[in-house]
Amino acid sequence: MNAADDRLDDSGHGDDLRAGEYVLGVLDATARRQAQARIAADPAFAQLVQAWDERLAPWLLRVEPVVVSAHVWPRIRTQLGWPSVGAARPGLWNNIAFWRAATALAAAAGFAAVVIGLQPRKPPAPLPPVAEEQAAKPVTVLAHDDGSTGWLASIDLSHGKVLMVPVPTTADASGRVNELWIIPAGKAPLSLGFVSNEKAHTIAVPEPLRRELAVGATLAITLEPSVGLPHAAPSGPVVAKGGIRQI
Repeated sequence: MNAADDRLDDSGHGDDLRAGEYVLGVLDATARRQAQARIAADPAFAQLVQAWDERLAPWLLRVEPVVVSAHVWPRIRTQLGWPSVGAARPGLWNNIAFWRAATALAAAAGFAAVVIGLQPRKPPAPLPPVAEEQAAKPVTVLAHDDGSTGWLASIDLSHGKVLMVPVPTTADASGRVNELWIIPAGKAPLSLGFVSNEKAHTIAVPEPLRRELAVGATLAITLEPSVGLPHAAPSGPVVAKGGIRQI
C-alpha cells in the first residue's frame, strides 16, 4: 500500500468523504440516515457537511432566471376556473378582519411548532430497502499529495460514464489543464480526456477503455498542455489520484 492509500484509510479523510457523499446525494437510504444522525450528534462532522454544501451550492446559482410571460398567470387562473385579476371582486382577501385573524392563527401555529420542536424526536421509521438498480454508486476519492480531497469520481459502468466532482481550485498559472487517466494494474496510463477543476461534469468513457474501469485500477489527474487532448501519455505532474476500491 502506498502513501496515498494510507491517507485514504485515515478516519478524518473518511469523514470528509462521507460528508461529500451526503451532500452529493449518492448515499443509500441506510447510510444517509446514519449521516443525518451524525450531523445531529457530531459537530465536527456537521461542519464537514456544511463545508461541502458551501462548495457545491454556488453551482446552483449559475442557472439563468427566466422571466415568465405576462399571459401565463391569467391563463392559469382561467384554467383553474378563477376570475381574472381585473374581474376579481373585493372579498375575503381584502378583509382586514380576516388578515388579523390569520395573523393570530399563524402566531399560534408558530408557537406550537416551537413547542413540538423542543420535544424529544422519535427515531425515523425504517425505509424500505433500496432496489438494486437505484442503489447509490460508490465514490472514488482522488486526493492531493497532502491528503486533501481534489475530486470525487462516481463510476457508472452500465452507461460508460464517470461523474467528476471537483473541490474548486484556481486554474494553472501556466495555462495547463487537468487530464484524467485510468491506470489499470500493471499497465500504462490511458487518457479519459479533460477534467474540470471548477464544476462537476460527466466524462463519457470510450468503449475499448470501459473494461479497464475495474477494482484495483487507479484514477489519476495530471497537468497537461491544452493542445492535443487526449494525449497518448502523461507528461506533467500528478495533482491527484485514487484507487478504485469498489464499483
